[in-house]
Amino acid sequence: MISVKNLSMSFGDFKAVDNLSFDIKPGDIVGFLGPNGAGKSTTMKMLTGFLNPTAGEIRIFEMPMPESATAIQKQIGYLPEGAPAYGDMTPLQFLNFIAEIRGLKGENKKQRIKEVIEQVELGDMLDRPIENLSKGFKRRVGLAQAIIHDPDILILDEPTDGLDPNQKHQVRELIQNLSKDKIVIISTHILEEVSAVCNRAMIIAGGKMLFDASPEELVKRSKYYKAVGIHFSKLADISGLAELEGVAEMEVDSQSGKVTLFPDKDVDLLPVVADYIQQRNLPVDTLYTEQGRMDDVFRMMTTEGAL
Repeated sequence: MISVKNLSMSFGDFKAVDNLSFDIKPGDIVGFLGPNGAGKSTTMKMLTGFLNPTAGEIRIFEMPMPESATAIQKQIGYLPEGAPAYGDMTPLQFLNFIAEIRGLKGENKKQRIKEVIEQVELGDMLDRPIENLSKGFKRRVGLAQAIIHDPDILILDEPTDGLDPNQKHQVRELIQNLSKDKIVIISTHILEEVSAVCNRAMIIAGGKMLFDASPEELVKRSKYYKAVGIHFSKLADISGLAELEGVAEMEVDSQSGKVTLFPDKDVDLLPVVADYIQQRNLPVDTLYTEQGRMDDVFRMMTTEGAL
């Protein structure tokens, strides 16, 4: 449904997006990850037709952007950064306004407004001016307007920004439910968001694509993937752990006393380590295998440019 080829965007001498190419199909929940200024929001604005690229091609539903922008935009729901809205309107007035702009009328309009209010739990705030709402409720109003016309594509820039943990959980469930027959693209710098919601992660830095695969594949690139963590209940001789077969490196945290053993590639260290501990009756109170750390990989890619 979305095809992007060699997409670039420059502002004067500054290249915000540099030769991006990717395809996205229905059912994908794509997390655009990257540091501030990476080019995430600029890419989203080009996908929605608010910015025209300097170079490259965007095709959505086989239609070219920007030539078919009006037809494409009817099938896109967009939550921009900051969730702008008319502050003197109430959420109900604003959603009526957006519904009319989207061509909804009569009972269909009333039903859709009722449905999205329930989905994002706005019921208690319908008659308050938007400018008086908390950041979290303003975000919910933004989400409601993005989905009111039941679009085939949802493009959400920082959708959980300003929400408390319970609200974040609710929005993530909403996104997952909506994605069953839609494309959802989420721009975020919250790594937890990607692992919780997305089935695909793209990392962008300096306008370039550094990674495009599943969050699971991203985690596998972590130094800590399949590392073994050990905590001792009292002082013990740990010198032999570093010499175990398959151990590439040992790290000791002097403050917590935690020992981390990093494996050679594709080695499952846990059975070997557990056997060693049992044979020597070492005083271990915690032994576990790390699942990998997404922040570790993200930092490596975006600061070192490494893959």
